[in-house]
Amino acid sequence: MKTRHKFSGNVKIILFLALISAFPPLSTDLYLPALPQMVETLAASISKVNMTLSMFFIFYAGGLLFWGPLSEKYGRKPILLIGLTIYIVSSLLCGFAATVNQLILGRIFQAFGGSAATAIATAMVKDLYCGRERERVMALVMSMVIIAPIVAPVMGAILLKYISWRAVFYALAGIGIIAIAISSTMKETIEKRYSGSPLRSLGRLFVVLKNPQFAVLLAIFSVGPMTIMSFLSTSAFIYIDGFGLNEQQYSYFLAFNAAFALVGPMLYLQLSKSFTPRGIISGGFPLIICCGIAVMTLGMTSPWVFALCIALGTLVVTVMRVPGVNLMLDQQQQDGGSASALINFFGMIMGSLGMQLVSLNSHNLIWTLGSLQLLVGLMTGCLWLLIRNRPFVLQNVYKG
Repeated sequence: MKTRHKFSGNVKIILFLALISAFPPLSTDLYLPALPQMVETLAASISKVNMTLSMFFIFYAGGLLFWGPLSEKYGRKPILLIGLTIYIVSSLLCGFAATVNQLILGRIFQAFGGSAATAIATAMVKDLYCGRERERVMALVMSMVIIAPIVAPVMGAILLKYISWRAVFYALAGIGIIAIAISSTMKETIEKRYSGSPLRSLGRLFVVLKNPQFAVLLAIFSVGPMTIMSFLSTSAFIYIDGFGLNEQQYSYFLAFNAAFALVGPMLYLQLSKSFTPRGIISGGFPLIICCGIAVMTLGMTSPWVFALCIALGTLVVTVMRVPGVNLMLDQQQQDGGSASALINFFGMIMGSLGMQLVSLNSHNLIWTLGSLQLLVGLMTGCLWLLIRNRPFVLQNVYKG
């Protein structure tokens, strides 16, 4: 299929989409090595400091539902500029936080502003591309975005050697300034804006959710992020407190996991030359189950064994992410902003739920991570078996 917009093939657009799509991993992974340090310096509990992660994702998810539909009425560019401004200011406030409660509050506003970037990025992909071309662009953008969690923990650990964890948030403010400077030069991508009131534009979310095909796919593919985000929230405690690694060594193991996530979308493109999206998705769920069992039974033997088991699970989830998102977007000819908001919203919400569930058993984090991965594979795999032969899935069969 051909792309639908004059920006087709523009490298600048793809790089820009990757930058604004990278805000979630940059906003979390850059300061993950500092979590144990923050527990000490802020005189807070592990669960309280973990709230700077979980609350970020919850309000990031909520912001998606706000910005996505509004971009249908006011355009992608104005909404993006407003959101980035909020992100920059709140990042600076996080850096100045004197207590963990102040930091949590700053993270809430940072999440709300930054969520505009994610909502707009996915909506722009829907605006500019369709079909197989959209899959290629999504895979390329996802792979580029994953460079952030590879580099961010290493950068964060290096910063911690010389300066306070507060510098991480000043760096995030700087990234926001770069993004807003580039955004101001971009052209609007939405071709037809919603003519109703702002309140009715928010109501388009419910119109999209009433689409049963979109809704059932959303229920299946929103659960996968639970496995990745629950690992991120506990990884510092597993590697540093559990296996006794230092912050620098921990950052390398986190980068190892991110490298598998980087390969996932591009591996999907190679697999899709020989297999349909439906076939690739069907093969993914048993692999997730196997990875969960491996983490539960072998993960505690060494940091490298644990890292490999988790990384393989991450690889499978990211391989399935591309066809899953594209299949959902194919169900909506209009309301691309609302559809993209819902896709990212439920992914964030389920990821945040995973963070909270895994922290309930803090004395055996590795076993809990594995069991969560096992349950995710079983539940979503069963749902997929129920709908994999439906016409709206079968029509998504293009290869090569």
